[in-house]
Amino acid sequence: MIGLGTIINTVAVIVGGFIGLFGGSFLKERHQRSLTFACGVSVLFISIAGGMEGMLTVDGGIISAGRSMFVTICILLGAVTGELINIEGAFERFGEWLKIKSGNAKDARFVDGFLTTSFTICIGAMAVVGSIQDGINGDYSILAIKAILDLIIVLVLTSTMGKGCIFSAIPIFVFQGSITLLARVIEPIMTDSALGNLSLVGSVLIFCVGINLVWDKKIPVANFLPAIVFAVIGAFIPVAI
Repeated sequence: MIGLGTIINTVAVIVGGFIGLFGGSFLKERHQRSLTFACGVSVLFISIAGGMEGMLTVDGGIISAGRSMFVTICILLGAVTGELINIEGAFERFGEWLKIKSGNAKDARFVDGFLTTSFTICIGAMAVVGSIQDGINGDYSILAIKAILDLIIVLVLTSTMGKGCIFSAIPIFVFQGSITLLARVIEPIMTDSALGNLSLVGSVLIFCVGINLVWDKKIPVANFLPAIVFAVIGAFIPVAI
């Protein structure tokens, strides 16, 4: 069944959210704060691992780093584009709308939880590759694995940031579902090089999510999202950066 992977992933997010919500009610504020830091540090290390995988090369036993200029250009172009469109503002307005419609108007962390969780689980090569395979072959194996990972992530984030995290099921369903439906159109574009670029730049964006969690900053990650598009485009430009 085409689309089953997205359904499994969405259900996993919801289940993880409700388990985290139930468990979080038994945690004291200092416990929640510690878990938030733990989530942030974990996200930072996951993103660093993904970034280094795309930037480090081993040749003859010698490790060398590169592609820093490529990442910089993608992030800068993405930030400018995102700021002009104001993607962050659109996400926040949607989050505020969800907060009111879901009866959580007094939840001060609702929007932050929704945004943080959505970016953490939506940005990445697994979501794209898994959705394409699901749309072309009905193979949902990658999304099933991602569903398990997302369940754990959402469980922990919900226990510390509240109900808003559960609603990240909406963007994950829309994002992965759209890619699944458009899989045959997107597949030729997603070459190994394009997926490598997407994973690299996506890891940098996830790193920003980790910074927001650990240091309570407000990096407008949503406004950086167009960087992923520029990363994919870069795979088809015959210039080594």
